[in-house]
Amino acid sequence: MRVVVLSDTHAPRRWKSCPPAVAEHLRHADVILHAGDVCVASVLDELAQYAPVTAVCGNNDGPDVVEWGAPETVELDLGGVRVAMIHDSGQAAGRTARMRRRFPGADLVVFGHSHIPMDVTGDGVRVFNPGSPTDRRRQPHGTVGLLDISDGTLVSARIVPVT
Repeated sequence: MRVVVLSDTHAPRRWKSCPPAVAEHLRHADVILHAGDVCVASVLDELAQYAPVTAVCGNNDGPDVVEWGAPETVELDLGGVRVAMIHDSGQAAGRTARMRRRFPGADLVVFGHSHIPMDVTGDGVRVFNPGSPTDRRRQPHGTVGLLDISDGTLVSARIVPVT
């Protein structure tokens, strides 16, 4: 199973339409996760043209994103891997322990908010932030995350540049 992970697309200010480099990854997706700050639900509709989308609501998301079906948190099974998602995981200090307490059954916690790509394991949980494909802030590149899952195992988790 190929999972494309996005966060902080910030449409329409930053995401006018799906950037070509992002679309290239989406064409191969079995599932798309969006970790919040979509800002407008039409982006989720656009993503859903590629593959099924699960999203959470971010601090910049309006009622239309919630009405689309984006809750504050979500927990799901992706091919036997237990994944939780939240937009804001809080401060860096103590993050893995905090996410373990918040999502005790999760193998992987996907989050966004900081726009800083991250893949860290600690306290019995892996936390993964794909960064932002459109609002890189002080990062060298816009990025997305790619997860490969097979036989109940997260085979690989990569953060790849798209700008």
